[in-house]
Amino acid sequence: MTIDPREFRNALGLFPTGVAVVSTVTADGERIGATVSSFNSVSLDPPLILFSIARSAKAFDIWANAPYYAVSILSEAQSETSNRFARPATDKWEGVANVAGANGVPLVRGASACFECESFARHDGGDHQILIGRVTSYTVADMATPRPLLFYRGRYRQLEPDLGIDTPQGVDYYLHGW
Repeated sequence: MTIDPREFRNALGLFPTGVAVVSTVTADGERIGATVSSFNSVSLDPPLILFSIARSAKAFDIWANAPYYAVSILSEAQSETSNRFARPATDKWEGVANVAGANGVPLVRGASACFECESFARHDGGDHQILIGRVTSYTVADMATPRPLLFYRGRYRQLEPDLGIDTPQGVDYYLHGW
């Protein structure tokens, strides 16, 4: 079977994802960031997460060797932040409210949650590299009802919090899904 890249991307777009900004700092102190939707939990013990970076990214070599990085889960009000970090630019952080994490890596202020990580493993992912981080610290925004920034079929979407679907009893028993 021959797979058309555009049709494949459109099919993948049928899976809604959250949006995050990953960040690190170079050896000379330059702040680096990128928008990703390829964020995932891996393990609770040890606490591991993953994201992937395109090999074509301008800062790929920096990501491939970063000892520390962070993942900031964007809230619904942060689509402009997502857009900024999705585009190539010289200083994506200019004008973006941030705070330095424990390892000096910038965290996006106002994000729903931020995960600070040390590099745990890297794996080949075809035209991407998969980075697995060991979570060393995390923060969750002080919001009664966080509203995530969602991406579906090539566009940002909103979650309808009052529209619920029945969830099976005991779902908390399953650590990573069904």
